[in-house]
Amino acid sequence: MSTILLLIASNLFMTAAWYGHLRYKHVELWQVILISWLIALPEYCLQVPANRWGHGRFSAFQLKILQEVITLAVFTAFAIAFLREAPRWNHAVAGAMVLGAVYFAFLPERVTAPRLAHAPAADAAPEPEPSESP
Repeated sequence: MSTILLLIASNLFMTAAWYGHLRYKHVELWQVILISWLIALPEYCLQVPANRWGHGRFSAFQLKILQEVITLAVFTAFAIAFLREAPRWNHAVAGAMVLGAVYFAFLPERVTAPRLAHAPAADAAPEPEPSESP
């Protein structure tokens, strides 16, 4: 749970750093970059431990996909509340597809795959080749 909470917190900082300046277009670009970097530092201080501590409980692939879902959820709330932009129907469909990716990423790994009746077992020794006699 701490991994997920750290990922959410890091995404709050990341979203503010990457998109918060869109409401302040009158601010010089170099200032926006500097402020964004200062906001992004705490994001890294949360993101790195989240991945370090979460790896082992989650695979690297699962951490990344989880990160993307959290990013989209945080961004959606930020875009609605701070930027005052409403998502459209196609954004909802795209989000549902990302949730589908999470479903597939977190499927349990099968220990053994089902075998076909006519297929030889993967661990079975190969049948010897018939030797040719002169």
